[in-house]
Amino acid sequence: MLNWAKVEKFIEYITQPYYQNLILEGLRNTVLIAVLGLLIGLVIGIIVGIIKVAPKYKWYLKVLDKICGAYVTVFRGTPIVVQLLLAYYVILPMCNIMIDKLLVAIIVFGLNSGAYITEIIRGGINSVDKGQLEASRALGLSYNVSMVKVVIPQAIKNIIPSIGNEFITLIKETSVASFISVMDLYNAFKNIGDSSLEKMVPYLVMSVMYILLIVVISFFVKLIEKLFAKSDRRK
Repeated sequence: MLNWAKVEKFIEYITQPYYQNLILEGLRNTVLIAVLGLLIGLVIGIIVGIIKVAPKYKWYLKVLDKICGAYVTVFRGTPIVVQLLLAYYVILPMCNIMIDKLLVAIIVFGLNSGAYITEIIRGGINSVDKGQLEASRALGLSYNVSMVKVVIPQAIKNIIPSIGNEFITLIKETSVASFISVMDLYNAFKNIGDSSLEKMVPYLVMSVMYILLIVVISFFVKLIEKLFAKSDRRK
């Protein structure tokens, strides 16, 4: 059974403005890292995904394909916490670059997400009937225009569930941003737990907040899927 004395102690702490601001900051940073990380990942994923599926007629396309392959391998092959630690404590100091830790987390999460979205985009592009590309080329459109106006929109529609899953994964993985002292949702509740010398209730509340975030994201992903389904039926 839940120890109500511990609940009262937790409530006593979070009614204080300092801890309320701590939770709000943690929630804001968690959402910010996940949303901006996903947007960066989408931009990188679309660009790299197109390069991966593009015909390699010219030498520079082959070079780009190798670079993109190495990028995907590195960021999919190492844990994101390792990428964060390397970026913040090794790469940036070696380059004498000073960047806010929150920005570092956003960039690293974006690069990590981009590697996974690359494979999602590649699979989505390959799922589009090749006749669509051939028909647009036959109408006089260039390869790049055909990809942007014909293939990519259809691929995006096919991969919405996978993009939603990637967003959910980012929300959960933001907890590792605490390794470089970013005040995310996990770090906020950890600080409350450390201050109150009580871990159970803060961590239970933290779990509920993560679940609520995932429920909200899942709702909007399903809503977007329904909107695309309606637009298909109108056609």
